Amino acid sequence: MTRIIAGELGGRRISVPPTGTRPTTDRVREALFSKLESANALRGAAVLDLFAGSGALGLEAMSRGAASATFVEASPAAARVIQGNIKKLGLGANARVVKERALQYVRRTNDEFTLVFMDPPYDIAAADLGEVLNALGETLPPEAQLVLEFSRRATLPDWPGTIAPVSSKDYGDTVLHFAHTLPGDGQNS
Repeated sequence: MTRIIAGELGGRRISVPPTGTRPTTDRVREALFSKLESANALRGAAVLDLFAGSGALGLEAMSRGAASATFVEASPAAARVIQGNIKKLGLGANARVVKERALQYVRRTNDEFTLVFMDPPYDIAAADLGEVLNALGETLPPEAQLVLEFSRRATLPDWPGTIAPVSSKDYGDTVLHFAHTLPGDGQNS
């Protein structure tokens, strides 16, 4: 079990899949959401939680004022856990689960997300993660915020020209990479 750290649902416990996921630690989530709140990136946000696992990142965002969240998870067991967490927290129609691979979902969606969390398996191939980043860069509206949680020891693909990296912060083996989409053709104005 893990918990929602702060906001309207702060202190509420959520379930995590028994295997196959690596939940973001409370310490890393607190640092992440502190940064997002100070940047005013949460209030009213349309959140996309890719490689969602338990859904902890999207659920935390909703607790702290995000308007909606879409949780994309390929594992049927993990998708069921997320659905159960949404029901338990009473989030209803503002939260939805999509059981699909991240790349396929990003390529087909027309939704305009303003905040994207990506917490892929640390052993994902750099080329596969790069494809997801490229698809996000082509799909997201300008100035959408992205947060990629990844291992310090893993190879990070190059950011596409449509996404500008902003900063990175290490938390042990975990690194949070912050970025945003660029306006227009991906060139700085």
